[in-house]
Amino acid sequence: MDFFINLFNLILYKPLFNILILFYQYLPGKDFGIAIIFLTLLIKILLYPLGVKAIKIQKSLSELQPKIKEIQEKYKGDRQKQTLEMLALYKKEKINPFSGVFVSLIQVPILIALWMVFWKGLQPEKLADLYSFIPKPESIDPTFLGVLNLAQPSVFLAIFAGISQFFQTKMISPRQKKNGLGQVTKTPDFSQMMQKQMLYFFPIFTIFILWKLPAAIALYWLVMTLFSIVQQFFILKKVPSSTETHA
Repeated sequence: MDFFINLFNLILYKPLFNILILFYQYLPGKDFGIAIIFLTLLIKILLYPLGVKAIKIQKSLSELQPKIKEIQEKYKGDRQKQTLEMLALYKKEKINPFSGVFVSLIQVPILIALWMVFWKGLQPEKLADLYSFIPKPESIDPTFLGVLNLAQPSVFLAIFAGISQFFQTKMISPRQKKNGLGQVTKTPDFSQMMQKQMLYFFPIFTIFILWKLPAAIALYWLVMTLFSIVQQFFILKKVPSSTETHA
């Protein structure tokens, strides 16, 4: 177990911590919040290819929901046939539904490392984890723009992170179908109900998680989500919807 902990610290925790302190030392103003923003942007740039792949997969799976629902209803009493037909649909559309989960799981260790950096990295004794070529600060001022203490929880940042999470999820959600009169159809759809619940669940869950954590983590989450929104906007403009593809 110690081997994996040491490997985790060597590959993720220490590099991220050192880069954060490097930004803090050399960026104008020595603002800890600005250093976190630059670290977040650096991580998002490095993970950009994975982010693009994840967004495309989520969009494709979202737009396949009507076809998936048709299969579920057609083979309601035959789970094996239902599974085979869904796998055939994924193969036809060239989509691997599990790859999106894999892409998300890759980012989990990074999130854990960042949590350790923001949660424990401000402690004076943790400065011993700095590389020899990184200048060691006498102390770290955890305030952002001279106003917000990032070492303490911030309801303000937690709520904004939740709101940004809502808009990010909504961008991926499929549009509701309309009938010939331009009205939204009211036919019960389990998948649509689940998507709507998740649309509101994730933002509330985000606020709940960040409510009591150091504001540094909330700031990272907020910047990461805002970057993802911009990323999704440009990527989704280039990705035709399934209806356009099969028109």
